Amino acid sequence: MNGRDLVRSVKVVGSVGAAQRLRTVRAAWRRRRADASGLPRRGAERARVPGPVQDVKPEPGGGVVRFTRSELRIVVTVNGAVFWGWDGADPEPSYALAGRCPEPDPRAVLEPDKDGGWRVVSERATVVVSRHGAIEVQTPGGVVLRRDLPPRWWEPVDGGAARWLQRSEVAADARFFGLGGRAAGPRLRNGSHRLWNTDPRHTFAPGDDPLYITMPVQMVVSDAATHLVFHDTSWDGTVQLREGEEGAGSGHDRAGTSELRMDGGPLRCWVIVGTPARVLHAWASLTGAPALPPAWALGHHHARWGFGSEEEVRRIVAGYQERGLPLDAIHLDIDHYDAHQVFTVDRERFPKLSVLAEELRRDGIRLVSIVDPAVKAEPGNAVYDSGLVEDAFVWDSAGRLVRGVVWPGESVYPDFTHARVRRWWGGLYEERLAQGFSGFWHDMNEPTSFTAFGENTLPRSARHSLEGRGGDHREAHNVYALCMARAGYEGLSELAPQERPFLFSRSGWAGMQRYGGTWSGDVATGWPGLRASLSLVLGLGLCGVPYSGPDVGGFDGSPSPELYLRWFQLGAYLPLFRTHASLRAGRREPWEFGDAVLEHARVALVERRRLLPYFLTLAHLARRTGSPYVRPLWWGAPEDRTLRDCEDAFLLGDCLLVAPVLDPGADRRAVQLPRGRWYDTVTEEAYEGPAQVLVEAPLGRIAVLARAGSVVPVRGDDGGLELEVWAPARGRIGGGLVVPDGGDGWDEPEIERYVAYWEGQRVVVRREGDDGSVEPSYPVRVRGLGTR
Repeated sequence: MNGRDLVRSVKVVGSVGAAQRLRTVRAAWRRRRADASGLPRRGAERARVPGPVQDVKPEPGGGVVRFTRSELRIVVTVNGAVFWGWDGADPEPSYALAGRCPEPDPRAVLEPDKDGGWRVVSERATVVVSRHGAIEVQTPGGVVLRRDLPPRWWEPVDGGAARWLQRSEVAADARFFGLGGRAAGPRLRNGSHRLWNTDPRHTFAPGDDPLYITMPVQMVVSDAATHLVFHDTSWDGTVQLREGEEGAGSGHDRAGTSELRMDGGPLRCWVIVGTPARVLHAWASLTGAPALPPAWALGHHHARWGFGSEEEVRRIVAGYQERGLPLDAIHLDIDHYDAHQVFTVDRERFPKLSVLAEELRRDGIRLVSIVDPAVKAEPGNAVYDSGLVEDAFVWDSAGRLVRGVVWPGESVYPDFTHARVRRWWGGLYEERLAQGFSGFWHDMNEPTSFTAFGENTLPRSARHSLEGRGGDHREAHNVYALCMARAGYEGLSELAPQERPFLFSRSGWAGMQRYGGTWSGDVATGWPGLRASLSLVLGLGLCGVPYSGPDVGGFDGSPSPELYLRWFQLGAYLPLFRTHASLRAGRREPWEFGDAVLEHARVALVERRRLLPYFLTLAHLARRTGSPYVRPLWWGAPEDRTLRDCEDAFLLGDCLLVAPVLDPGADRRAVQLPRGRWYDTVTEEAYEGPAQVLVEAPLGRIAVLARAGSVVPVRGDDGGLELEVWAPARGRIGGGLVVPDGGDGWDEPEIERYVAYWEGQRVVVRREGDDGSVEPSYPVRVRGLGTR
């Protein structure tokens, strides 16, 4: 017995709340015993490298290169993505891919290269394989973007999963982004980044890693090109990053490096080369189009752990209505459950929940329910009883139900890696819909089990179906939440086929955008937490998850009025705009921070509602192209190194640049502008980029600039759609896209394309179509002409 763990156990039991805390001690020891008996012991290992090349076998889109101790399969697909897998690994089965793997590109062929190597040439990239197994990814012009050194495996002598190492080199000027939701960034710093979805047990700030969503997805941006690399294995691992240096030492560049160590799983990799937009378009075609949220989900949400009763919900809603503040959704946390049991309602505190939901809906406010995966292990609990009948829960290696501890106490966990279990779970949402809920947020699905020590998740030896292949939690852990989201999304699609589901999840993995979005989780209240909120949204967008947002105000504590307002102003320009706090935190309603904050928050809420047509357009574009709503400043110019290092501002679509205030006491801030003319959306003052400019940001607003020539769909004073056009520079043509959608159904409206240009002394706006250009059918307001 570990002495440190014994001390921690004594401290936990000796504190207040003995019953639940004692359960966490038992759970920790139970988890340790399960893994001691259920996991293979790590004994002697053999190290292995591919060895020299022996022969090749051409195949459509590439072929197989055989080495003395391994073989490498390379395929270029029709969407331009390049796949390679060692030891015979194929693209499928994969939890990341949407449907079947794309077809091979018949134009890409395997051909001999110099020094006994081989190469595959395609439209977007050339892949060169050396005779010892190093792999280079080059641009069509021959510039090396990435060089993977020959991999190394360590295989147990008595069989079992092999761990492996892949070292890679990138250009000296390259910068790393991605790896899921990271609080420090969005540019990934030098150091180690773990790939294991983790509930950090406490509120987090920029120094905390890993968090709830980790993905082996890197976007690497360099002068020559952008490339995305995805190592398709869900096992635990780490990525060690080091940025390169130009002119280091004796004047030679030092390459940047990425070292990936995985505890098991196949060594298979996808690489996509191009502009950021083309890369994420191909990534979406590979892993699935982002789910389209209903129109109301792009408005303002208010949540709290601790509403406590129907009366409290009505009081909060009345507070918004009396003050004329827009509100689109109210979220109920675990306190609305009966004893914290999922798919139940506390009938004493919420006696007429469906009536409340209908009243809210009549006022344009939707009700959203939390859904946890853990099921209270108690006979008489309907979900537990039906799950036993379905054989739905995770078992251990000895054939016993795996039990953990979560809010309801001793709990069991559905095995979402089984299709039958997903169907069963998806059907349970019928109870939520009957209560009047319109949307769902999945929580605690890393999955979390409270433990006094050790990892706060299931035993690694826990058995999972993994779609019939069989395996344990070492492989299933990172995809658990992804499969839960799939169960919920598919169930809702069947139960309410007329409405597109609204679902977002605390945890997930590559491909989670198919089923919805995510939020920050328990971000710490403080200025560092505010900065981390932006990092998470930007980083997740570059991994293909466009819909996300933080707990505005932070999850814990009581923000100062200034901090709350600055967080609120940032949230108004993020896809998921939600205030939320814990049971023990201070209030988060705008009127709780004084009259001045209330009026400034009103301005942010009104502007968010005015921009809803633009957010809806961005949502449709994300679904069709994979481009995130929130983009780094370098999105359109990744070769601009100054923009590449800017982390405190972002582009909202193509039209707007948002520069939030992330530090206390600031009433102006420096903004790095991309090339072109930009207008302050309040003063209409024009700035020319590329340049760094100082922009006013008084307490009442943050800096938002519009790109010259932009056509932005907004909500007019009469509630209808209006085109806000920012005057293009003389001699330039601007434009914008509009997707008119005000509903919750599955219709995909046509994309409307507009151009704006000077004609004499006036700005003309036309809609482009197959039959030429026509006058817009919406009112047009031109701004940036030097007058208000």
